[in-house]
Amino acid sequence: MTDRIANDSTAVQTEADRVSADLARRGVDVDAVRARYRQERDRRVRPDGATQYRRATGSFGYYATDPYTPRADREPVTTDVEVLVIGGGFGGLVTAARLRGHGVEDIRIMDEAGDFGGTWYWNRYPGIHCDIESYVYMPLLEEVGTVPRWRYAPGEEIRQHAMAIGRTFDLYRDTLFQTRATGLRWDEDDDVWTVETDRGDRFRARFVVTSSGTLTEPKLPGIPGIETFRGHTFHTSRWDYGYTGGTAEGGMTGLADKRVAVVGTGATGIQVVPFVARDAEHLFVFQRTPSTIGVRDNRPTDPAWAASLRPGWQRERQENFIRTVSGAPVDEDLTRDGWTATARIQRTMITGTVDERVDPADRERLDELLDLQHMTDVRARVDEVVEDPATAEALQPWYRYMCKRPAFSDRYLQAFNEPNVTLVDTADTGGITRMTETGVVVGDTEYPVDCVVFATGFEVGVSGVLSGSLPVHGRGGTALLASWARGPRTLHGFTTHGFPNLFQLGPLQNANSVNFVHVLQDQADHIAELIRSARATGARYVEPTRDAEDAWAATIRATAIDNDAFRAGCTPGYYNREGTATTGNTSFGPGPVVFRDVLADWRAHRMDEVMVTT
Repeated sequence: MTDRIANDSTAVQTEADRVSADLARRGVDVDAVRARYRQERDRRVRPDGATQYRRATGSFGYYATDPYTPRADREPVTTDVEVLVIGGGFGGLVTAARLRGHGVEDIRIMDEAGDFGGTWYWNRYPGIHCDIESYVYMPLLEEVGTVPRWRYAPGEEIRQHAMAIGRTFDLYRDTLFQTRATGLRWDEDDDVWTVETDRGDRFRARFVVTSSGTLTEPKLPGIPGIETFRGHTFHTSRWDYGYTGGTAEGGMTGLADKRVAVVGTGATGIQVVPFVARDAEHLFVFQRTPSTIGVRDNRPTDPAWAASLRPGWQRERQENFIRTVSGAPVDEDLTRDGWTATARIQRTMITGTVDERVDPADRERLDELLDLQHMTDVRARVDEVVEDPATAEALQPWYRYMCKRPAFSDRYLQAFNEPNVTLVDTADTGGITRMTETGVVVGDTEYPVDCVVFATGFEVGVSGVLSGSLPVHGRGGTALLASWARGPRTLHGFTTHGFPNLFQLGPLQNANSVNFVHVLQDQADHIAELIRSARATGARYVEPTRDAEDAWAATIRATAIDNDAFRAGCTPGYYNREGTATTGNTSFGPGPVVFRDVLADWRAHRMDEVMVTT
């Protein structure tokens, strides 16, 4: 074993030396870049951390209201149901579809939106597309009988696909839209959950599955004076086409005589900016930290390729993608895009395979050099595309690749060559200084604008359960969040002792991936199998033991990626809670492929440990 480790480390050292030589030929000083990364981080760190944002509630609640579907009155629902699924995004839809496949007919879905789609219901801003190849991102394509029209599908096509899943699996018939669950309480006498909602519903459900999503609660910057601005404002997740005109394809004639501010240059801002730039009289882009911008290379689906597909094609392609980005061996990369090309340097934040045969110091040196090599290419592309040197310098990202979720666009950088587009960098002023009745102020400079669009993202990973807006009380009236006061306690991230027949989808204590929909698909398969087994065996309920929870917590601690130092060195963002969070990784380190194998083995040999029969 020692000899093999030495041989593997020697190969890694040789590769590191090659990359180091390449960087030297290009004039890249590794130590100088490290210092620049620290400098750029320090420019942006604020003492208020994540509290610099405010929630879209109270007097700011109108930023989160539904602009798409008029609210319809209805009578409260009191009829019981076997399975309640809270959440009508892809996680909830796939879970319900899998349950249908297991013969479960009595299913009710509940969602605050006016239709299915989850984040794709809410986000309809101009330019919206998925950043994962649509053939692997959009679930159940073969079951629905469709092939996406684009390699990276536009948001409306994805939303329509979510609705098609609802029709294909007959999920509309008992769904409660525009309805928010306000309480779940376990009835110990009847072994059911009592459910309450904001529409006065009160009914019971034997099983409850929560899939509230990770990108559902819009957040706003806490800018002084934001409430005094007399122009028009809205959040990108509630795009106001009544004001702008047009559609997600553009044509926003309402902006033709408007000076518009877009606040935020993350994944959403990257897609919005080129369309607003095309239609507005003038666009000001307010940037705290530039994103990495890789080549998107979107194109229509080749009809001949689509016609050649054989049954099982999507599962094969999805499996190939998740294995590639997770570092598992594949014979061929079927996707060949920006995600699969950077799989190795994603390990700093995303779970996956790491070669344990290599000395950690050697592995970390090579990974840093590969990261630097890639980021040097990213910065060089900015210089190649953006004509103004000062603007190009401000758009260059100076941090490790996975400090922010990477972005891809063939239009964003080009937009800054237009005469009606101005980049306003706010790194040295702690963000936007304040707003006035007529404009946005950065430092001592005011930018008069008619409209402010907040592309400031979401409270990531905060669902109704985790935020406390959906109180859950289990056996003995114990509150779920109280039982997690010292940290989450679950088995595989799905179930918790003291909360029978309650299942959660999401990133907690399981594996993650850049294609989170595939992760949700695997989670849905697992939960549906648990419910199927409970029904087949006549179990009273599904509930893990304390010992099972403790064992899984130990597994998470043993396998979670130790990326504290990496996150501490990153510019502020949601990955490190705006520079304040450097501990608390609760993901299964070996990644989604290994996690799926762990679940399959557990279902084959140990599922009876959660099936309570007496």
